[in-house]
Amino acid sequence: MNSKDISNGILRAIAIILGILALLYFFYKIQSVLAYVAIAAVVSLVARPIIRFLKRKLKFRNSIAVITTMFLFIGFLIGLVSMFIPLIQKQGENLSLLNSDAFKIKLQTTYSHLNDYFLERNINVLEQFKHLDLASQLNKLPTVFNSVVGALGSITVGLLSILFISFFLMKDKDLLNNGLRAIVPNKSEVRFAKSFSKIKDLLSRYFIGLIFQITILFILYTILLSIFGIENAIVIAILCATLNLIPFVGPLIGGILMLFLTMTSNIGLDFNSIILPTTIYVMIGYLIAQLIDNFLSQPIIFSKSVKSHPLEIFLSIIIFGLLFGILGMVVAVPTYTAIKVILKEFLADNKIVQSLTKNL
Repeated sequence: MNSKDISNGILRAIAIILGILALLYFFYKIQSVLAYVAIAAVVSLVARPIIRFLKRKLKFRNSIAVITTMFLFIGFLIGLVSMFIPLIQKQGENLSLLNSDAFKIKLQTTYSHLNDYFLERNINVLEQFKHLDLASQLNKLPTVFNSVVGALGSITVGLLSILFISFFLMKDKDLLNNGLRAIVPNKSEVRFAKSFSKIKDLLSRYFIGLIFQITILFILYTILLSIFGIENAIVIAILCATLNLIPFVGPLIGGILMLFLTMTSNIGLDFNSIILPTTIYVMIGYLIAQLIDNFLSQPIIFSKSVKSHPLEIFLSIIIFGLLFGILGMVVAVPTYTAIKVILKEFLADNKIVQSLTKNL
């Protein structure tokens, strides 16, 4: 090998590295578009059983079935948003200039009661917060709300983009498949097509299973909060149930949110006789609901939908969480399922693969 060949090899390697870096930079710049496509793909997978039902049972044409499904999704989304309007309006009233002083006094009163309760038992857990200036913190709220309002424009654009992409993915079920097959070698097209079809079926069942899981938690939370007369029980139940989409971390955040909203919904009442006992009972109920979800709902739904052992799912969530953080935990199960299907198709003779994919 002469110096010219070595130089050409070095230049070729540099060109490949620069090309990869340029591609990664390109993906970084269009990450929002990639997120829209990914979310739209999830929506289309959830919509598959509905479209299939409309076409087979009600004899709808494909385009009519897709349009009907889109209207169902949009109607559900509008109904969901409309449920949050009373809660947003109430918080807006509390934080308005006319009621801000009263709101600050209520928060300070609740803080004082909580502090006194612990101090009576010689527990100085809140000692470090004695000099907390709630007024100065509340003064920052207008800035936060301005940021939220500014983000509404981006959210609207993203939502419209997702709906637009979802429509065409649902209308042409092979659109995404054909796009991915374009980058697959010709000799692997048949195997890839079989894998992709299996992945779509399993993930469609998985995401529908998630909807069932959230629905069960929503019902349990709504009953729990309604029993104790918590204001906006349905909205709080939806928020806390949806947070369970984030494994491990979501239920913890949901519990903190439910605790806070339970206490603030009873502001003005006696702390020792009403606020504290009600909060404790609600949190016990929340814990029971989580136990039902963890030991009954999740194992049954996930094992039936993605055909994986609960231990496999647990380990995959832990591993993806360590590698990619919270986002990794959210996408762990669908990614692990896709990997298993691909391994079964392309490495069917491997002993380890056979053991992992025996139920697929």
